[in-house]
Amino acid sequence: MGESWAIRGLDLHLDLDRRRKAASLEETLRAAVRDGRLDGGTRLPASRTLAADLGIARNVVAEVYGRLVAEGWLEARVGAGTWVAERFGDRGATAAGAEPSPAVRQLGLDLRGGIPDSSSFPRREWATAARRATLDLPASAFGYGPPRGSPALRDTLAEYLARTRGVAAERGRIAVTRGFGAALAVVARTLVAEGARRIAVEQYGHEAHRGILRAAGLEVVAVPVDADGAVVDGLDGLAVDAVLLTPAHQFPTGVALSASRRLDVVAWAERTGALVIEDDYDGEFRYDRRAIGALQALAPELVAYLGTASKSLAPAVGLGWAVVPGRLAGAFDEQLVAANGIADLLNQSTLDAFMQAHEYDRTVRRRRAEYRSRREVVEVRVAAELRGCRVSGMRAGLHCLIELPTDVDERRVAAAALRLGVRFDGLGSFRLGAPSVLRAPAMVVGYGAPAPHRFEAALDRAIAAIRAELEMSTAVDRP
Repeated sequence: MGESWAIRGLDLHLDLDRRRKAASLEETLRAAVRDGRLDGGTRLPASRTLAADLGIARNVVAEVYGRLVAEGWLEARVGAGTWVAERFGDRGATAAGAEPSPAVRQLGLDLRGGIPDSSSFPRREWATAARRATLDLPASAFGYGPPRGSPALRDTLAEYLARTRGVAAERGRIAVTRGFGAALAVVARTLVAEGARRIAVEQYGHEAHRGILRAAGLEVVAVPVDADGAVVDGLDGLAVDAVLLTPAHQFPTGVALSASRRLDVVAWAERTGALVIEDDYDGEFRYDRRAIGALQALAPELVAYLGTASKSLAPAVGLGWAVVPGRLAGAFDEQLVAANGIADLLNQSTLDAFMQAHEYDRTVRRRRAEYRSRREVVEVRVAAELRGCRVSGMRAGLHCLIELPTDVDERRVAAAALRLGVRFDGLGSFRLGAPSVLRAPAMVVGYGAPAPHRFEAALDRAIAAIRAELEMSTAVDRP
């Protein structure tokens, strides 16, 4: 018969069977997490303390904690003890707004590509910048602002983009928007207003971005992506009015647009009068050498340059920017007024103060070091633990690819990972249409999103999911 014991300081009773101490402790703790009696984020007693409370050996408690950490019910934080893991349902709906599947019972970890670590947002520095901006703004700044946004922030962005990305820009060419999506939507609507009907996109990319282009009235067609980036030599045959590219770090394949293709796409735009839209979503994060400069610097009148603070700071900042060619300025401003509404001058002024204090640069440098370290961990773990797999893509940004053997199904890996409590996607889920270039199956692993103390746990589960599918594939092939 079980005995009821209270965990010191938690007011929780555990029913233990003295004949099977370890097994019953494990079952009871797992049940307490599953049914919500132990919430995600609850710190558990040290193994020594719990062992003393329950009158059992410390190594029994340590073994139980270890097994539950391995399964994802608990997480061990170096130097900070053992905690109940956050699960997909612990904080309500998932990031996409949908309720999680009941089958997902364990740790809610995110390894999707292109998502930054929000836990390391520089709260104090941002709060200081917000206070300074609010106190220093003149009374007139609290009225309706100019459609293109804060003149001070646009000046600061012009300096920053020229210094760090080589962008040719001055205040008059820059507009601040409500994130990257808003900037892309305004450019797309400007193109339609100017008579454009078709736009080319890289075959692998965000469906959300393709949706924005379609919503503006553009027909979207795909161009292949290979080891040198988008294959731009076929643009003439597509009869398109524009092309959307991620030249510094293609999302999600992780390659850069080669120097020759940069020249080719600029020559195409000059020859046809088409527009190149440059999505420079994570150009500040390059680890193996100096960052590749912006394509816009080659032809400022042919390229619309779009950027965002979402990757460097956090999506919640909600600010992006567009540097537009002078020939589109009038039409762009008309669409900006219609689509962007009132400029968020308080938030923009905070970002300006944050950048003026060089906190933006410091944040980028800190995160660059952190993400570089995480990328290296992925490479080492994959080489050591996943036979037949390899990491590909430049050492840059917030994601990489783990290429799989040809007989492994990406969707099965993603499903297995979800059952283990980690989210990441197969490369094929980003593809538009049938593949134009033969590629090995691969998983897009975003190493940016998890908080530092959760990254290893997320990677553990991703590797476990891949390994399970590798073993299943090997078993099927075995006579």
